[in-house]
Amino acid sequence: MSVPKKLELTVKLNEFPANVKTIENGWKQFEVDTDGRKVTLTLKPEVFNKLEQAQKNYPQGVAKIVGQIGAKTDRGFVVQDCQVNIYSQSNYTPNTIKQSGSGVNPNLANNTFAAKHRLYTGENLNWLQVTLRVGKSIFPFLLPWLLFFSGYGFFITFLYRIGVPIAFLQENHGISKAILIFNVGLPLLLVFRTNTAHERFWEGRKLWGSLVNTIRNLTRGIWIIVREYSPQDRVEKEAILRLVVAFAFSMKLHLRGEPVNDELASLMTETQYFKLKYRDHPPLQIAFWIGDYLQQQHNRNCIDVYRLSDLQRLVDKLIDILGGCERILKTPLPLIYPLILRKLVLVYCLVVPFEIVKDWTWVTSTITTFVSLILLSVDQIASEIEEPFGHNLNDLPLDEICNTILQNTEDLIKLPPSSNNSYHL
Repeated sequence: MSVPKKLELTVKLNEFPANVKTIENGWKQFEVDTDGRKVTLTLKPEVFNKLEQAQKNYPQGVAKIVGQIGAKTDRGFVVQDCQVNIYSQSNYTPNTIKQSGSGVNPNLANNTFAAKHRLYTGENLNWLQVTLRVGKSIFPFLLPWLLFFSGYGFFITFLYRIGVPIAFLQENHGISKAILIFNVGLPLLLVFRTNTAHERFWEGRKLWGSLVNTIRNLTRGIWIIVREYSPQDRVEKEAILRLVVAFAFSMKLHLRGEPVNDELASLMTETQYFKLKYRDHPPLQIAFWIGDYLQQQHNRNCIDVYRLSDLQRLVDKLIDILGGCERILKTPLPLIYPLILRKLVLVYCLVVPFEIVKDWTWVTSTITTFVSLILLSVDQIASEIEEPFGHNLNDLPLDEICNTILQNTEDLIKLPPSSNNSYHL
């Protein structure tokens, strides 16, 4: 049985050709020069749209294009049915590694704020852009409150200046002690709130880190252990490895409450993609397909029962990780706690001007606004990170993690399994 030959190209997004033609059924066609030989690529409209969007979002990234080699041309050949995977600068760094000379990404050694953000999200921004980008996630919530407390502080100062006796008397020790309790107790409550939210965030990160390692072990095990008796076995093995990657992408979409999309189309057959669109729980369906493949290989004597048991345990671990993330998603912090804490913060900010207006007069508005900014920012940050699977800037970088898994698996597929000399230097 003949197996169609595939070609894989890696192209920098900022060097992509501009001469793109539209051919039959809206497909896009363009040429890429590979050391003097012209390769004509044909892409589906939705795949090309993904490529165009990536050029805008990740101009410093690369596109890995995989397709079947078709007819020859005068200067090269045509590559058909192309699929595109996008890698941002952070998760595709072959040139960086070569230049470093030690095999270590220099970003890891860079301890600046911008470098940490680049390592975390893949975006190459300076420190000011990072500050504005991170702050933008909570600013829409804070702005109305800051305007309110600024005006409120000014109003209290105005009343005090026209002679209204609204300032707390220093001789009133009861009020002073109550405010002192607020000054000590409220920050402790906010610290507890933030720590609880960070626990949920960190638990989610540990689960996704475990997912990366489990997928690496599962794909490596399938690639090395499952025996091949025909070229078709190799094709099926490559397909099941990409299906394991699809588990991570579908889990990301499931946790975000999003439907199956084109991210999964290049990782499975059209039939599987169609079935997945109408499943209530896509990750479980993919896990079933993986387990079913392993059982079929055991029935064909391509894998013994002991190795089958080991690989099935890794599939079970994928389900355990999925369940752990669902537990975080569907068990929020009891609503009464953040609700009461938010009210305490607002009451404290409303009381502050009465305590300081006598000494600070017209500066009272500025101080009140600054205090509300600090307290409400901490509370809002805790609200964001306690649900770590969304699209907020402070959420987990699930897109980057999934792209890393995809890159690791594609690199593994390039290695020849069961070769007598594959382990030699």
